[in-house]
Amino acid sequence: MPEIQERGSTHVYKVNRISKEEMESMVARCVYEEPPFCNAACPLKLDTRAFLKAAAGGDFKKALQLYEKATPFPLILSMGCEAPCETACRLCERGDGIAVRAVEAAAARYGQASRLGSVFRTKKKKTVAVLGSGLFPLFLAGELEKKAYPTTVFCEQDDLEAFLHCETEFLDEEAFALELKRLKGKDIQFVFGCDPDEAFFARQREAFDVLCASETVAKKLFPSEEADPALMILASEKLVTGCGSGVMAAAFGAKKAALTVDRLAQNLDPRNMRGSEGAVESRLYTDLSEASALRRVPSEQGGYTPEQAAQEAARCIQCHCEECMKSCAYLKHYKKYPGLLSKEIYNNTQIIMGDHQLNKPMNACTLCGQCTAVCPNGFDMAHVCAVARRNMVSTDKMPLAPHEFALMDMLFSNGDAFLSRPQPGFETCRYVFFPGCQASAIAPETVKAAYLDLCSRLDGGVALMLGCCGAICDWAGRCEMQESTREFLLTELSRLGDPVIIAGCPSCRKELAESVGGEVVGIWDILERIGLPEGTKRINRPAALHDSCGARGDAHTQQAIRNLASRLGVRIVETKYSGDRSPCCGYGGLTAYANPEVAGEITRKALERTDAPYITYCMACRDRFAREGRESRHILELIYGTDAGAPPDISEKRYNRLNLKRELLREFWQEETAEMKLDYELTFTDEARSLMDSRMILTDDVIAVLNDYREHGEAVLDSETGLLIARRRLGNATFWVKFTEDQEQGYTVHGAYSHRMNVVRREG
Repeated sequence: MPEIQERGSTHVYKVNRISKEEMESMVARCVYEEPPFCNAACPLKLDTRAFLKAAAGGDFKKALQLYEKATPFPLILSMGCEAPCETACRLCERGDGIAVRAVEAAAARYGQASRLGSVFRTKKKKTVAVLGSGLFPLFLAGELEKKAYPTTVFCEQDDLEAFLHCETEFLDEEAFALELKRLKGKDIQFVFGCDPDEAFFARQREAFDVLCASETVAKKLFPSEEADPALMILASEKLVTGCGSGVMAAAFGAKKAALTVDRLAQNLDPRNMRGSEGAVESRLYTDLSEASALRRVPSEQGGYTPEQAAQEAARCIQCHCEECMKSCAYLKHYKKYPGLLSKEIYNNTQIIMGDHQLNKPMNACTLCGQCTAVCPNGFDMAHVCAVARRNMVSTDKMPLAPHEFALMDMLFSNGDAFLSRPQPGFETCRYVFFPGCQASAIAPETVKAAYLDLCSRLDGGVALMLGCCGAICDWAGRCEMQESTREFLLTELSRLGDPVIIAGCPSCRKELAESVGGEVVGIWDILERIGLPEGTKRINRPAALHDSCGARGDAHTQQAIRNLASRLGVRIVETKYSGDRSPCCGYGGLTAYANPEVAGEITRKALERTDAPYITYCMACRDRFAREGRESRHILELIYGTDAGAPPDISEKRYNRLNLKRELLREFWQEETAEMKLDYELTFTDEARSLMDSRMILTDDVIAVLNDYREHGEAVLDSETGLLIARRRLGNATFWVKFTEDQEQGYTVHGAYSHRMNVVRREG
């Protein structure tokens, strides 16, 4: 097996990249930024979601400010609008849609209108004239005034009230008075009693930079010319006009016309830089399962009171797609939806190509694929992070530190702790049991019991292979190491006669099937076929079943485990997130090593689903849950009547692997192996053990430091604590041990730490 080298600065193995087109296609799957359906249906682009949220909180001032971005005359629009937003509301699928118009009218009545006095605004130099009366000229004048264009309206009416009355008969007396007050407060000049004809048009064309006209006036002046519906402009005369009928059509036409005026005033082509205009389609996914208030709040004849409007607005479920963020603690931790986070990681790895702040997030993903299962469009965040890791490793931009311990542990599993033997009495075997490195480290007695059972009930011989499948280097993005592991395992399997692999772990089954090929089955498949071993005790209690990430998309394995649990008498408690939607335990993707904080959040998120004890079929899951104090057992423990007990620390895990190998060699193959014995006593305080486990410092590391101290006699005395502190460089890190020394009893370790500093000893 290869040794792990710290990164260099120039060596490039093979760059693994996601193309720009592939990234754009992937990001397009994320609908987080898609508008809610009410907003998408509104040609005026009212942010309905934010508007209703403000109204629900009783903040009608803010609600009106949002509404005034869509229209300069909120009561006219709210009382005359055809309300496409209401029919588009998702609540219509289960009950009544939100009464948006009624809430808008309440906001217009009870909110405080914004005041943008001309004294505080810099007016534009270009002047605009609006010819005609009705809704379109009214809305257009309001839109131009918002854009700070000096605007003059020429109309046939004799006064402002008569002008406002035109096409606004639906307004009641109170609403009319409020809109008249609003109109008077706007910086718009009016010239009354005008009858536009060709001579009038010619005079105003000389006096103003841009001319606009109602559809009636435009047809009177230019009866034979059609306006471009996209631009609402008579091209020959550059006369901006309106078209269509109804309040919404007039308001939308005014917005389009105001943009055209803006482009013309700047001597720009009005067809360019217009953005998205009008209603659009939305791909937003909204979960309606938690919608409760399905009926509209009744209103009085004069409309909603402030309390009623707030109550109706509060019915809005604030449509948004957060299916992945609701289920994934990793995305929740970084507070970024997958589309955005993927773009940032892509830029970090393939454009900037350096060590930047996105290294930590890309290493914190468990690569479990839950986001793909819960996303309505199958967004694959795991693929983004996996490719990013491989890219950063292959270009020597990924530090070794986040994954070094896990990789060294894998080398240990496939080195000192590795065992590959045919069943006694066989030269080659039909099967080989591959329990996985975590099973050997956490529950060695269960591994031994399972192997004994398989040997006694399967024909053709069952070999045993204790080692790592290569998932560790796969998760770390170490392609060369993964290929070396594959060749190593293929050689060992060939020596055993290329048997059918019986995997004890879903991740091992998946990894081995992809890397070494051949036939790979789970031990659960075998036990389903041959039955539970004789003497298996029934459990007869409720428990939740946690589905392993390695079994995602594998309905056969998920069902086989459920069948075995039922045979054991377990009453399975199904949770909201199970099967393919099951979360990761926090071990996958090496998150537990690279980012323990996020790993802890992921584990606790997985345990939120129920208070029941958990049954797992991945030993790492069992270990993670037990570390959080939750009762959890691996299904093989239940089948074989074993109990791994409290979670072992990292040193105990290594000892368990070595000890299992020694015991099996002695008991099955009558081979004795030497066990290293210290010639001095070594004890650890509880605090030291806890620190070593959290800092990933092994007992062997401590022993190496103490042996160096015994050889050179070099240590620092901490006068305050009375502790000796010794150090030694091991691999890429320097380890420091705090201890006390007793000539008769040996050493007591009180603490340990490490860092990547290299301290050079000078002789003399």
